[in-house]
Amino acid sequence: MTLAFAMDWLNLLFRWAHLVVGIAWIGTSFYFIALDLSLRKREKMKEGVFGTAWEVHGGGFYHVEKYTVAPRELPEDLIWYKWEAYLTWVTGFALLIVMYYFNASAYLIDPAKMDLRPLDAIAISVLSLAAGWLVYDRLCRSRIGQNTGLLAICVFLLIMAATYMYTHVFSGRGALIHVGAFMGTIMAVNVFGVIIPNQKKIVASLLKGEAPDPALGAMGKQRSVHNNYLTLPVLLMMVSNHYPMLTGHPQAWLLVALVLVIGGMVRHFLNRHDAGDSIRKFWWTLPAAATGLAVALVMTAPRDFSSIGGPQIADATVVAITQTHCATCHAATPTYEGFDEAPKNIQLETVEDLRRYADLVMAQAVQSDAMPLANESGMTREERDTLGLWLAQQRK
Repeated sequence: MTLAFAMDWLNLLFRWAHLVVGIAWIGTSFYFIALDLSLRKREKMKEGVFGTAWEVHGGGFYHVEKYTVAPRELPEDLIWYKWEAYLTWVTGFALLIVMYYFNASAYLIDPAKMDLRPLDAIAISVLSLAAGWLVYDRLCRSRIGQNTGLLAICVFLLIMAATYMYTHVFSGRGALIHVGAFMGTIMAVNVFGVIIPNQKKIVASLLKGEAPDPALGAMGKQRSVHNNYLTLPVLLMMVSNHYPMLTGHPQAWLLVALVLVIGGMVRHFLNRHDAGDSIRKFWWTLPAAATGLAVALVMTAPRDFSSIGGPQIADATVVAITQTHCATCHAATPTYEGFDEAPKNIQLETVEDLRRYADLVMAQAVQSDAMPLANESGMTREERDTLGLWLAQQRK
């Protein structure tokens, strides 16, 4: 069994696990925020109850009560929602190790941006994720954290500062996956370092017969809401490596800003709708999201090679280009270290291969510089334009 084969299986298993536990975490996050916003005051409620909700699902009816701080007594079978968050981060970081740390030269480092050694790149990755949480946590605990609007702006600027750094240090794919990991780390440590510890302190106070500190619950609620608003942008960042129009864009950091706005506005619309607010109070959220999407579409619009004139490009010319820059990986027998077979079984050794995968080649190697990996072979802009013009000529 080769190392490449073993790493492929680890990648698959960690990705599978990450998807499963991520769905569970996102589901509970969405559910509890929606539940919190749907609570209603009733004529007759127990002492200390903030609100209740009646729900129906799967043929059954459920009556849920939320206490202002906590009930006087707690049952032994109290259910804690925490492992979904913990395991999502653990499996996500395992994927980062398998995909980007073990293959740092191919997937994480771009010499055209910064010629790093693998260990240096990994160190920047780990330290930046830790620093992101520390700065975020400090913001939340400062006076800024007492002003929701100001805190939102500061957190947005923090994420954008990290994004700008990543896009100028790492490869396109490595940069955006790290933006997702940056936000995901904040979200997971919110659960591990704030929400669950605060809940445990509340439980401990109740067991001692003491009144819990309301500030602990308020802090946990603040971090839970932050997690809720970051979820949609994180999800897009985690699948961004499949879309070179994002990862290969020269202003990818601006696209991330738009993703944050779009995701935040859509999440706010859904939250206010769940709260039962009049749409007149939040109607602007969807137009704001649509505007952000329109700007992103314009920014990522592909270059139209079909309108470019010029002499017919010879088949031999593009085959020579792809033999130099593509076929080391995308061949029946790859020569690139770490590949036992062509990625995604895509071979680019002949004219017929190039015609068959014309759209992928155009997206990955012409409209963006996502391929070759880290541009190790030094593919020039002129070569990319030549390949793009030839592909456009094949469609006429």
